[in-house]
Formats: sequence, C-alpha cells, structure tokens
Amino acid sequence: MGRRQSWRKVSLIPVVTYFKPAGIRLAELEEVKLLVEEAEAIRLRDLDGLDQEDCAGKMNVSRSTFSRILDSARQKIADALLNGKAIRIEGGNFELAMRRFRCLEGHEWEVPFETMISTPPEFCPRCETPSIMPLLPPGMSWRRGGWGGRYRGGRRW
Repeated sequence: MGRRQSWRKVSLIPVVTYFKPAGIRLAELEEVKLLVEEAEAIRLRDLDGLDQEDCAGKMNVSRSTFSRILDSARQKIADALLNGKAIRIEGGNFELAMRRFRCLEGHEWEVPFETMISTPPEFCPRCETPSIMPLLPPGMSWRRGGWGGRYRGGRRW
C-alpha cells in the first residue's frame, strides 16, 4: 500500500476551464483532462517563470513531486495540441492557498492555507460573530454539498 498523497496548494482555479480546437465539432472531439494542480504547475513554472524549487514550495510539495506534476501537465497539453483534442481543467488533489470569508455584518478577511489546515475560522475576527461563510473564488459556483474543503478526483472531501 502506497503513501497517502499530500494536498497540493493552489493559488487560484482558472476562470476558463475548457479549450477546444477550431473546426472540430464537439461530438467528434476527444478530451484531455488537466488536473487543477497541473494547471497551477504550468502557471507557476512556464507563465510566472519561477524555478522548480520555488514552485514546489508554493504548492507545498517536494521538488520531485512538482517535477512529476509538471511533466504530466506538459504531456497532456502536447497530446491535446498535436492530436487535436480538447482540454478540460477539473479535479485533482488540492487545497486553495487563500480563502476569503465574510460575516453577516459584512466584514471580509482572508485565511492562508497553513491556517486553514490547522485551525479553520469559526468566528469573524472583527465582530466575533459565528455567522461566517466562505466567498467563492472566481470561476467557482455553489453546488450540492457546498463549497470549500479539499478536492480529490473532482470531488469535495
């Protein structure tokens, strides 16, 4: 039995989560599923230009794990681009790096990843009301079971 996977820290969920080649009907299209943490690895390394050690630190994984995530993402993107497949970004094994909350009085605040793991907020830090709720990051919506928590394989834990 293998080791349990650690949660990957992700700064944001992409607003656009589906890409399709022009000129191919949706019904005829094959898809490649790019995990959210794979998209984050591409963003950090290829778009932001960080070195792998910094990227691994930002995602809360080892350098070798980051390298495996990045290699997997690049292979999937190459497959989609060169073989005319669509790319769907969804699922994975991740925790949002920063959560934003609001209380009923209208106060808003952010809670970092490390704090969310050890002690998630139960009260508003300004008015101390227990009536708080997480705000949705861009590109996410409320669905059955609510929002938040950790995600593995596209499902909330």
